[in-house]
Amino acid sequence: MRLVIARCSVDYAGRLTAHLPSAPRLILVKADGSVSIHADDRAYKPLNWMSPPCTLKEGAGDEKDVWTVTNKAGEKLIITMEEVLHDSSHELGVDPGLIKDGVEAHLQELLADRIETLGEGYSLIRREYMTAIGPVDILCRDAEGQTVAVEIKRRGEIDGVEQLTRYLELLNRDPHLAPVRGIFAAQEIKPQARVLATDRGIGCTVLDYDALRGIEDDKLRLF
Repeated sequence: MRLVIARCSVDYAGRLTAHLPSAPRLILVKADGSVSIHADDRAYKPLNWMSPPCTLKEGAGDEKDVWTVTNKAGEKLIITMEEVLHDSSHELGVDPGLIKDGVEAHLQELLADRIETLGEGYSLIRREYMTAIGPVDILCRDAEGQTVAVEIKRRGEIDGVEQLTRYLELLNRDPHLAPVRGIFAAQEIKPQARVLATDRGIGCTVLDYDALRGIEDDKLRLF
């Protein structure tokens, strides 16, 4: 990971346009190729970013202070450096991934045992399918034989969609698995996460924990 603190301005050119005027900011360049621009607020959320796969080109000559980040759709994030205050790189290695809580781990186990919950004709390949950046919760095939990667959360938020996007990028490089599509499965999926997933062609499935466990609704019935 590369950490750069610089006074800079940022312009985004794509489906929309956006401009960040000059100010001191933190620029994160991660090993997966992603670039994100942060201010000293907003918690973990960046001001602007470019998700992988993308390329970073640092300028030369008269343009040496201009960084251009371009994704596969041709959208660009242009960072104009005015003053670099800090620039360092760090090898973080492979992250072991987030350790799931009991509910998430149990959801994964239950869904693997009842993979047909995702649709008729689904079949399990394996749980915890390992990639270079961590394990995919469930890898399975749909009724047409297409590979499907499933990320399971108790509460589905944007971070989970980003995580699944990274897995899909890696899995689709494997000719034995590609094409691979994704399903984001959770007990509750936040609206923002659903919008992002839909934009990236990822399906969303709301999981009923009690139904997966075979527990009947405790409401009164007439029959």
